[in-house]
Amino acid sequence: MIIENSKIYSLTDVENLFFRPAFCGKAAEDLGVRVLYNMPLPTKVPIFSHNNDILKPFSSGWQGGTAKNLDQKEIPMAKLKAESSYSAEDYFSTIYEMITNSSAVSLGDLSGTDLEAAETELFRRALTESIYIHTWFGDEDGEVSDNLCVNGFIKHFITSKNDNGNDVPLEVYNMEQEVPVQEIFKSAWRLAGENIHALAPEGNLAFFVSSDIYDAYFFYLEAQGLIDMNGEGVNGRPALNYHGIPLVEIPRSGTTLHRAGSFCVLTDRRNLVLALNTTDSPEKEIRMWYNPDEMENRQRVVFLIGTALVDDTLLAGFIYNAGVSLI
Repeated sequence: MIIENSKIYSLTDVENLFFRPAFCGKAAEDLGVRVLYNMPLPTKVPIFSHNNDILKPFSSGWQGGTAKNLDQKEIPMAKLKAESSYSAEDYFSTIYEMITNSSAVSLGDLSGTDLEAAETELFRRALTESIYIHTWFGDEDGEVSDNLCVNGFIKHFITSKNDNGNDVPLEVYNMEQEVPVQEIFKSAWRLAGENIHALAPEGNLAFFVSSDIYDAYFFYLEAQGLIDMNGEGVNGRPALNYHGIPLVEIPRSGTTLHRAGSFCVLTDRRNLVLALNTTDSPEKEIRMWYNPDEMENRQRVVFLIGTALVDDTLLAGFIYNAGVSLI
């Protein structure tokens, strides 16, 4: 059996089937970052500054002083195209496995709707994973990874400068040594400025960490008897925190995608912005079709993506260019 019918998705389908389930609502919260979807181009993030003390002795007339300053940071958007192809035999066996795992499907009556739903889910998973990789490990210069399409958050961390052009308190090491894992979080907090400490009561601070640091901290807490395996978790993993600040695990995907080694970065979740746009590119599309000449099923998506740090000074932590032995 061959899936031959070409499928070109409408704009509504693109949003509802492919992007919103993975990057809006609860799914966006699970990513741990701020997601802007289909914002007008050029995509900009507002940065507000305000007077800390607005109380004044009463008198008639307006005493509000100067108006708030509204600064905006523009997010550079890159046009990406994702394509995949499968031999007809391999493609259908994959689709068929997805269908048979659903109790709602009758194997004696596989409708086109069932096949299309499985085909859509297969491509949606691949698309979500690819966007995740570029969001965190993308690098236009090839210093952090081999993905050259768009700079991800790791590249932003390494190249961040404050308003005076000085390095922010994010230390980059090139060494191999044994480090007590709990000291990593303590040091990151000590490196953080008062502007980061002041945000703690708002509940949006998080330690963004590589999987090796996450695992080492888990085993440390487990040895201390401090892990609640029945507590709330993310994707089957226990929810960890340091002094009430949650850890967000950033798994490395692929063997050549990440050269930054281990990392632990403390920042506000709202400071990390992922922008996606499926409406403003002339070539926007998601389509699937069968190529009889090559006897393969093909999939393609074109859209716009960009990442940015709203405030470079809201970072503190470490990146280890070489492997670090955690104890």
